Amino acid sequence: MDKKIMHGARYIDLREVKADGDDILIVGGGGREHAIVKKLRDGSGVGEIYGAPGNAGMDVIETGIGATDIDGILDFVSTHDNIKLTVVAPDDPLSMGLVDKLVAAGFRAFGPTKAAAKLEWSKAYAKAFMKKYGIPTADYGAFTDIAQAKAFAENSEMPVVVKADGLALGKGVIICNTKAEAFAAIDEIMQDKKFGAAGNEVVIEQFLTGYEVSLLAFVDGKNYKLMPTSCDHKRALDGDKGLNTGGMGAYSPCPAFTESLLETTVKTIVEPTVDGMIREGAPFKGVLYFGLMVDGETPRVLEYNARFGDPETQSVLPLLRTDLYRIFNATIDGTLDNIDIEWSDKKSINVVLASGGYPLGYKKGCEITGLDKLDNSVDVYFAGVTRGENGFKTNGGRVLCVHSMADTFAQAKKQAYDNIAKIEFDDCFYRKDIGKNLN
Repeated sequence: MDKKIMHGARYIDLREVKADGDDILIVGGGGREHAIVKKLRDGSGVGEIYGAPGNAGMDVIETGIGATDIDGILDFVSTHDNIKLTVVAPDDPLSMGLVDKLVAAGFRAFGPTKAAAKLEWSKAYAKAFMKKYGIPTADYGAFTDIAQAKAFAENSEMPVVVKADGLALGKGVIICNTKAEAFAAIDEIMQDKKFGAAGNEVVIEQFLTGYEVSLLAFVDGKNYKLMPTSCDHKRALDGDKGLNTGGMGAYSPCPAFTESLLETTVKTIVEPTVDGMIREGAPFKGVLYFGLMVDGETPRVLEYNARFGDPETQSVLPLLRTDLYRIFNATIDGTLDNIDIEWSDKKSINVVLASGGYPLGYKKGCEITGLDKLDNSVDVYFAGVTRGENGFKTNGGRVLCVHSMADTFAQAKKQAYDNIAKIEFDDCFYRKDIGKNLN
């Protein structure tokens, strides 16, 4: 074993690392991963937490290994005997089969196999899966030929949604109100390759109306445990204007999503999905994310994610009262049915602070001030940050996320925004209407 590893801008001697508890490697380095780390630390049985790569604000031992450096991650786990679990949080390493390779090498890993994660990394596969198992979703067509895609759009009622088949950082979705816009979107994705190989195939689907809800579940292959619902705000600007982003804030739970709707969703979507993956020979183990569009009493699937959402996780996980490490192990072992998972009934909300220009170009290296002025009513989850001489500097589009919980949404929002006002960095922007109509 190497005697020293990188920890941010300094080295630490491994003899300084705590021996108590199981060490864990977290793959990823954003706000979602920070929320996972914080909740793991709330439980028991956890020793040191390493990050691949982690970030400067996560309070993990940064390894310097990228989230998609599959060989580097495998080598690191194989040479660090006390790492008892690797949590694979982002979509890319899941689609690259990292969990499969860790398990094949004899290591414990939390997350779905590459075959199970195909529900996320191929939209065409997900749509065909839903059609096969009668799961409600929008009518669609999937195409690898530009002319065929345009012919389908020509004969479709507008608006439609044109999606790159593969992973595109949450940005490969274009809403088209006219046929001309649909043709342009097809060219942009398939011909111009704006999203690279993710656009080798496109899905064109009916535009659904209603409101969006995210429902996440721990799934152990057969059994599942639902998390509280949440609502993400994708557009960059207030009033749901501007470009789509990875998410500018979220709240949990969703008040409009009734028990009746939940029962319908479980019966028509959750259970058929879990059972369908068993029939496909790819039982799902990990966190399964159902992106729903709700119109009246009818929920339909917009998309699947094969992992925790971001920034939904930063609002949902703080509500968890049960030991997350225990849940992860039960998910791997197929014993979720043996544990009760408890959740707080508080209201939870988070707001993302982003760099000016995001989700397009933005500058890095701006000093972040005011973090030392925040009160105890909020948590900060770090994403695009690095260390500077006097503290943190910006290093990404979504820089950090301020989270608050309270008995009411009104109180939680006030606490979050009162503290956000204390944080400054050049070109900082954030939405001022997260959970606007909630009380």
